[in-house]
Amino acid sequence: MRGWWRDLTDLVLPAECGGCGRLRAVLCAECRAALCGSAPRRVRPVPEPDGLPVVHAAAPYADAVRAALLAHKERGALGLAGPLGEALARAVLAGLRAEGGKRGDTGTGSWVDGTHGGSQGRAVPLSLVPVPSARAAVRARGHDPARRIALAAAGELRRAGIPARVLAVLRQRRAVADQSGLGSRQRRANLAGALEVTAGGGRLLAGSGRIVVVDDLMTTGASLAEAARAIREQYRENGMRPEAGAAVVAGPPDSFGINRN
Repeated sequence: MRGWWRDLTDLVLPAECGGCGRLRAVLCAECRAALCGSAPRRVRPVPEPDGLPVVHAAAPYADAVRAALLAHKERGALGLAGPLGEALARAVLAGLRAEGGKRGDTGTGSWVDGTHGGSQGRAVPLSLVPVPSARAAVRARGHDPARRIALAAAGELRRAGIPARVLAVLRQRRAVADQSGLGSRQRRANLAGALEVTAGGGRLLAGSGRIVVVDDLMTTGASLAEAARAIREQYRENGMRPEAGAAVVAGPPDSFGINRN
C-alpha cells in the first residue's frame, strides 16, 4: 500500500526533479540527458572480483545520475523508475550488441527473430534477474529498487521487439552487513555465499534463455559477482551452462573517462 500511494503521488504531483531538484519535473531535460544521453559502455571495477560477468552501464555514477538513483532508492521517488528503466534497457541492449559483434551479427536481430540459441522463427526469451535487496531494506523503503527498475526496463525492451521478462529468482540466504563504507575486499567477504536461487527458481531459469543480471548501480562489482555465482551454481546442479551478462544503470565514473579525484 505504501508503494502504491507513493507511486500515485509521484505521477500526479511530481514535486521536484530527482537529479537537480528543479520543481515540477520527475526528471528534467538536462538530467535525462545525463542519464540517457551517452552511449552505454562496458564498465570494470578496480580490482575486479572473481566471477564478475561482462557488465554494461548506461551512465557514470556521478552528479545528477547519482542523485536520481538515490532519490528513487532512498526517498521513494517512484516516478523515476521509468527513466531509470529506460537507461537500464539501453545498457542491456549494449551488452547484446557487444555479444552479437563477437558472433558477427547485430546483437539484437537474432533476439527479435528468435534464431539465438533456438530454432528459426522461435522467440528466445531474455531474462533480467535483479540483484535482491535485503528484506529489512525493502521494508524500510517500501519497495525493491532494482526489481522496480528491471520491470520498467523489460517493458522498454519488449517495445523494442525483444521478448524480455523479469525473473526475481534470487534471495538472501543469510544476513549481510550494510555495504556503505566497506572497501572492495570487505564487500566481497560480506557477500560471499549470501545469495541463493529461490525454491522453484531453478525451474524458471531452465527456460530463461539469455540471462542478464541487473542492478541499479555497480561500484565494486561484489553484488553482481555474487548474483552470477548463485545462478551458475544452480545451473551446475542441473547439468546446464548459463549464458549470462550483467547491466546496470550507472557504473564507475572512470570507466566513462571521468576522473573524480
